[in-house]
Amino acid sequence: MTPTWPEMFRTFGRIGLLSFGGPAAQIAVMHDELVGRRRWMDEPAFLGALSFCMLLPGPEAMQLATWCGWKQRGTAGGLLAGLLFVLPGAALILALAFAYAAWGDLPVIRDAFLGIKALVIVIVLQALWKVSKKALTGAEGWVIAALAFTAIYALNLPFPLIILAAGFWGAMTASVASPATTTQAAPAGTLRTVLIWGALWLAPLPVLALAGQTFLLSLSLFFAKLAVVTFGGAYAVLAYMAQAVVETHGWLTPEQMIDALGLAETTPGPLILVTQFTGHLAGIAAGGTGLGLAAGLLTLWMTFVPCFLWIFAFAPHVDRILAAPRLKSALRAITAAVVGVILNLSLWFALHVLFARPDTGGAIPLPDPASFDPLAGALTLLAALLLLVLKLPMIPALAGMAALAGTLPVVLF
Repeated sequence: MTPTWPEMFRTFGRIGLLSFGGPAAQIAVMHDELVGRRRWMDEPAFLGALSFCMLLPGPEAMQLATWCGWKQRGTAGGLLAGLLFVLPGAALILALAFAYAAWGDLPVIRDAFLGIKALVIVIVLQALWKVSKKALTGAEGWVIAALAFTAIYALNLPFPLIILAAGFWGAMTASVASPATTTQAAPAGTLRTVLIWGALWLAPLPVLALAGQTFLLSLSLFFAKLAVVTFGGAYAVLAYMAQAVVETHGWLTPEQMIDALGLAETTPGPLILVTQFTGHLAGIAAGGTGLGLAAGLLTLWMTFVPCFLWIFAFAPHVDRILAAPRLKSALRAITAAVVGVILNLSLWFALHVLFARPDTGGAIPLPDPASFDPLAGALTLLAALLLLVLKLPMIPALAGMAALAGTLPVVLF
């Protein structure tokens, strides 16, 4: 039986408000609510949709919520489900970004964020471990991961190029000995959906160009490009984002970038909301509160509108897409490359948190041992104890580390 609109609003609103803890926890909440409690779909349909969403760029949990809404009530249902998954976290990110811009330089805030930064190192290492266990199942996966790490860390190659190269290798080396699946021409509705949502997604760009808003146009173009290469989840794309936002454009400092991830971990919704936080801070630095608000909202638009495009255009073709052997092989190779990219992100965070001079200026980023921060090192060990040994949930761990960062210097020093 098709759920009513009030039922849809209550169910997906509950999912959106409870979607803490990253995609694994968010998908578990969705599964419990939609498959277990309400039985709006069966297990094979849910898992097939999850596999489909993992093939797409962007946050798979948000796209899965959109697909589940689309499955129940069409495009309007998908819009409702996707928006309810994102908007609670987006509202909190908006408040946190402006609070951070106003009070982030206060000593008590700086101390708290040192504890959060230390926890971020452990969070990313934990994500690296989880992804590597699934992705590196053979020698080829290890080689791809090592090459991806070398390419981004030592050669400074751009993240999109690494992802494209891995996907191309996977597609070209796929085994296609199995009988070919029948191919059907995409219905006219698919093309119409792509054109409508594509135009909607990119509509701000010509408006900004005509208005002479060069900063907002540059920001929007960057996050539009980011939206189509975000394979492998937020941790993978953050390495590319940090490189571009900090080093290429100079919109944020390394410390602000790490703080952004720490705050994004405290909110419900997809972790990729860190892009919205980045947009707000970059806009505030470039032109104050008004520009900061516009920059954050544009970043949100450029990041999440394509999620609706992918789902509404390709959801009717899930079975055929999942049956394509070259696509599966390309995804496996991309996932292996993501391990190397997340390793680069782990090192980038660790260098900037643990060392006052993280880069000696050589061809390969190396720390200056004399600039090691013993307090940051002690906090990182405490963070590892809380998350890896005591297995504390994310929010209590973040609160604990923020509190400890203010008291630990008194105890140790």
